[in-house]
Amino acid sequence: MTESGRLLQVIVCAADAARDVGRLVTLAQDEGWTVQVVATPSALDFVDVPALERQTGCPVRSRYRTPDEPKPPRADAIIVAPATYNTVNKFAQGIADTYALGLLAEAPGLGIPVVVVPFVNDALATRAPFRRSVEGLRAEGVRVLTGASESDPVDTGDESRESHPWALALTEISGKQAHRARADRS
Repeated sequence: MTESGRLLQVIVCAADAARDVGRLVTLAQDEGWTVQVVATPSALDFVDVPALERQTGCPVRSRYRTPDEPKPPRADAIIVAPATYNTVNKFAQGIADTYALGLLAEAPGLGIPVVVVPFVNDALATRAPFRRSVEGLRAEGVRVLTGASESDPVDTGDESRESHPWALALTEISGKQAHRARADRS
């Protein structure tokens, strides 16, 4: 259990919007979340690890722990933002070849609310494997945020870095966690 009682894991993938993930951290902390950033190995080149560690007070995790390291606390909720084509597809297939994907592979089975914010280009978003992955994740209760329609991904143009839907992702996860808490009390 964290000090606030609510641990949000923010899983960051290697996409341009990852540079701005500190905005999501700030918004979550303002809502009372304790935030743990988990970066895919490729995302480490996109984020300012020391700045995120100062901001969260936690190390940015990107690898499985060694047997002698303490087990980190389990998240109460997970936001994957920005989520790349590879991560969305691997998550949907249950592939756990990185620490981040290992957390995601377990989350639906543990009842941990997950919100995914895809950050893919139009060519990849229109591919059948991606569309099937989004559909499969939604069937498991994962909320996948998309653009104007449910089948469109979030815009990935350079101008979208400023308007990346950090607040929308947090609103969705807060709503899912509140719903889960009500169901647990019933």
